Amino acid sequence: MKVIICGAGQVGWQIARQLSGEKNDVTLVDYNADLVRRATDTLDVQGVVGFASYPDVLEKAGARDADMIIAATHSDEVNMVTCEVAHAIFSIPRKIARLRAQSYLDAIYSDLYRRDHLPIDVVISPEREVAEAALQRLAAPATFDTESFMLGRAQLLGIQLDEDCPVLNTPLRQLSDLFSTLRAIVVGVRREGRLFAPEPGDQLFAEDQIYVFTHSEDVNRTLEIFGKQTKKQERVVIIGGGNVGLGVARALESRTDRVRCKIIEKNRARAERAADSLERTIVLNGDGMDMDILLEASIDRADAVLAVTDDDKTNLLVAVRAKQAGCPMSIALVNDPTLAPLMGPLDIDAYINPRATTVSSILRHIRHGKVRAIYSLGDAEAEMIEAQVLSTSPLAGRLIREIEFPEGVLVGALMKGEKVVKPTGDTRIEAGDVIALFTMAKDVREVERLLQVSIDFF
Repeated sequence: MKVIICGAGQVGWQIARQLSGEKNDVTLVDYNADLVRRATDTLDVQGVVGFASYPDVLEKAGARDADMIIAATHSDEVNMVTCEVAHAIFSIPRKIARLRAQSYLDAIYSDLYRRDHLPIDVVISPEREVAEAALQRLAAPATFDTESFMLGRAQLLGIQLDEDCPVLNTPLRQLSDLFSTLRAIVVGVRREGRLFAPEPGDQLFAEDQIYVFTHSEDVNRTLEIFGKQTKKQERVVIIGGGNVGLGVARALESRTDRVRCKIIEKNRARAERAADSLERTIVLNGDGMDMDILLEASIDRADAVLAVTDDDKTNLLVAVRAKQAGCPMSIALVNDPTLAPLMGPLDIDAYINPRATTVSSILRHIRHGKVRAIYSLGDAEAEMIEAQVLSTSPLAGRLIREIEFPEGVLVGALMKGEKVVKPTGDTRIEAGDVIALFTMAKDVREVERLLQVSIDFF
């Protein structure tokens, strides 16, 4: 597949790394020559320096025979025009645009993206994706990572194991016997910085970070088995009143379970704008690093603090301060994945990586096969893929134990009709079933083959 990626920033670079690693023909376009050079020096991609929306630049990037264009520059307008040019002049069949401004995303203006207006096939909103990720972290406070699958009927939970976890040093095979009715499977383990798909005989140890795929009805029981308490979040303090903070506050206001929410925003104009657009949320104008402001927001009585400013270091420090002031749970927005190892030493409970959420969203529309959802784990080390099994797939009609999955692949669950099923070796996969697969990055191509690479479902 020939793909043009416009914008060599964090998201563009990550998508280029992912797709080029899977042997796709990737060309990266950016007006910043240094960013293009960094990409071509470190990745197996071609680079073109220039403005992505210029027809001659796209021509140079090979737009005449491109299968897809991903417009992920920092400018919404450049991304929109790039898709228009890609359609009108080069007839590129698949066009994805990253758009930030909420006005472009309002449902009442959705006609804007019709083929005879602005021909964009898929619109990705980083702020919406990140706000949704933040809400999922709040919904599962004992986890460091979480994502919904199978129409909300299944969850992927990231759990840090402590010394008091009751199932340490127990082989995973034995866990299945002990908790036979629990619809949950450990699909990934990170130990000493290395992520891997575990074998049935592997044991779990303190300090392990594990990924568990579970039925949504079994989330609380799963957390208890791995030594985590579940507590409802009733008071939340948000640091940062930009699009992400605002999106989270709006979502919390719309809930029926009445979560009390306060926002601290340093910029006065932004704070006023947030106050005008929210009904029940209290907005304080001040610096989230200031302990007096934190105490004014009753941080010591809050159930969780969510630091979502546009500065990673501010988010980390605010999260630490809030914990010191007595807040039991802290969540920080962190763009730089190299800062993730600091979470443990700093006692930060969970983090949100905007790049990973945006990359996951884009990959969902790129993968071959009838992929319904995808979530990128860690620094693109692994993926959780949800896909429908096609009748032409090598998986259809076979028992799980008969299928030669690569070592780095585990089946997390199957959905047969409306019912989510915990898979065993004797479970038969039928055409039409929805399957959730944990796969290490190196095995993605083989998983795509098993899901039936077919242009009909691209």
